[in-house]
This record gives sequence, C-alpha cells and structure tokens, in this order.
Amino acid sequence: MNATEILEKLVSFDSVVGRPNGAIVSWICDYLAAHGIEAQVIAGPEGDRSNLFATIGPADAGGYILSGHMDVVPADVSEWTSSPFSLRREGDKLFGRGTTDMKGYLAAALAAVPELAGAKLRRPIHLAFSYDEEAGCRGVPHLIARLPALCAPPQGAIIGEPSNMRAVLAHKGKAAVRVTIRGRAGHSSRPDLGLNAIHAMAGVLNSAIGEATRLTQGPFDTAFEPAYSSLQAGVISGGKAINIVPDLCTLELEARAISGIDPSALLWPIRETAEGLRAAGFAVEWDEMSAYPALALSAQSPLVHLVADLTGKTPLSAVSYGTEAGLYQAAGIDALICGPGDISRAHKPDEFILESELVACQRFIEALGAHCAV
Repeated sequence: MNATEILEKLVSFDSVVGRPNGAIVSWICDYLAAHGIEAQVIAGPEGDRSNLFATIGPADAGGYILSGHMDVVPADVSEWTSSPFSLRREGDKLFGRGTTDMKGYLAAALAAVPELAGAKLRRPIHLAFSYDEEAGCRGVPHLIARLPALCAPPQGAIIGEPSNMRAVLAHKGKAAVRVTIRGRAGHSSRPDLGLNAIHAMAGVLNSAIGEATRLTQGPFDTAFEPAYSSLQAGVISGGKAINIVPDLCTLELEARAISGIDPSALLWPIRETAEGLRAAGFAVEWDEMSAYPALALSAQSPLVHLVADLTGKTPLSAVSYGTEAGLYQAAGIDALICGPGDISRAHKPDEFILESELVACQRFIEALGAHCAV
C-alpha cells in the first residue's frame, strides 16, 4: 500500500478524541505484522483507548522515535463538502478529517515500513502512536513511562505535527483547568436565602481577565507569537432559569506559557481567588483537565542538524501551538516537530493534505532509515 492508500484507511476510522480507538489500533497492528513488525499495545487507564509502540531494527541501540497521534478533533458533517471520514481526492489535495493533523504523518511513516524493515538498520526507528493528544496530550505520558522497558534510550523524537516539513525547535506549554462553584438554589425573589454560584464565579472570571492582561506585559520571548504567555477563559456554564438562584457554575480556563515558565503556575492566582469563596459558604472544585510542558531544543542539538540535512529546510525557531514534544523532552529525550502539511488547515471543515506532501514525508523517513543503516 502506498501512503495515499494507507491514509484512506486511517481516515475511515472515526477516531475522535475521547472515544475508543481499538479499531484503528488493531488495523495498524495487523499492517505492521504483515511486514514482520510486532507492535506493543499500551492501554491507558480509561480502559478503551490505547497507545501503540513498535520497533524496526535493534531495540538495544539508541535510535529515533517517530511520534504521532491517532485521534482527531470532531467534524460537523454539515460544514463539510464531503464525508469527513471518507478520503476525497481533488487534484493533489486529499480531503478528510485528520489528513493534516495528523494521520498524514502516520500514513507516511507506515508507507515507509517495508523499506525500513528490509534495511539492515544498525540503529532502530520506533513508531510511537498515541491517543487523546487533542485533549491535551493525555495518552502519550503512559507510553513515555514505558519506554525504558521497551527500548534503549532514544537519540531523539520527531513529532510529526504539520510544519511543512521544517524542524521546529520550540513551542509553548499549556495547562487547562475546570473550576466548579457550588452554591445554594432558591427562588429569585429571595436571593438572601440562596448562594448565587454565577455571581461568585464572576470574581474568579475577573481574576482570570486580570491575569491575562498582566501577562501581556511580559516576560517576553520573541520566538513566539504572541511573544508572551497567555491565559483565557474558554467555556462558562451555569444556571437553569431566570427565576432560580443558580447553585452551580463551571468555568474552563487555559494558560499557555513561553519556555521557562510553568503553565500551571500561571493559574495559581485564580485558584486563590476561587478558594477564597469557601469562606462565604461555597463549595469549590479545581480540576486539572490537561497539562504539558513547553519545548525548547537547542539549535545545536545533533537532532536539529540531522533533520535539517535530511529535509533540506531551515529549522523554524518556534510555533505557538503545543505538541507531545515537550513531554518527550521532559523525559530526557531530544525532541522537535517535523511533519507534512500546514497547521492552518487543521481543525477546519474540508481539512486536506497534498499528496506531494505525503511523498516528501515518506522520503524523509526513508532517508532517516538510510542514516540509521550506516
């Protein structure tokens, strides 16, 4: 199967984030087995979702990880020209949910497997495919924790998020939380007998807005756009009817931090505001939804020079979106982003990748294999 045929199959799996992914995992395992490659299925604590890890070449030597996620964001069928889970060709464009983010990379890597398997690799190439990346990189930590038992310490990890096949050296870290305020319901004619959770949450929201404004004043890292850490309220919900004192309100927040700053720490002042509501009789819950660290790889890293040589493209200093790369680096593995497609196409109706981009990525991976055979 060529990369386009593999992509057609991968797109057909409705592997939306947060849902069971056994079907796509099983298909990839069977594909690898047909080429003599045994895959390890690493189940997550959810019980219905798994990571996948496979080694091509000697596992006891230091090699390279090709990291990608199998999940995709949801697709509203009414906004698409064609079915999002059926690959559609239009010239060089291949349309479908996840074509760019990031089943195109998985397809290119799998298409390269026959050549890699037939080569006499002295250093291995590992396939590390994760779940629920789109929910804040929830799946890959379980895979990374198993790496010491699966292979020798890798020399680097290449995360195939769409970057137009340019090596990307840095991205921001992220933390997301859900704040829940519980008050006491009552008739709106007697607000004195209730505890209005929405009113209470207003103070938490104002704290978040204040912190977001403060962050625009720095510190700065001009490699990013914007050049400062950011914070925003993304979702707020509460209340049942206009004449009922609302006893419940939830607020979802995220912080994105430049390198060197803990994204979770940016949320601490808001948590202090929320916790202060307990004194007024409110119950407060603070639930971390997801978190991952920033990526900051030195331009002098051998991995950077290798990827730049193999792609023939000048590395890019940073991007503002987040990836699993920061988690690999936090585990002591040099990591960077390099994958086919453009991030501007991701998470949109009629998402697409160019067939020529798939071919270029496959050639890059096969060139990496040739490097590992030297």
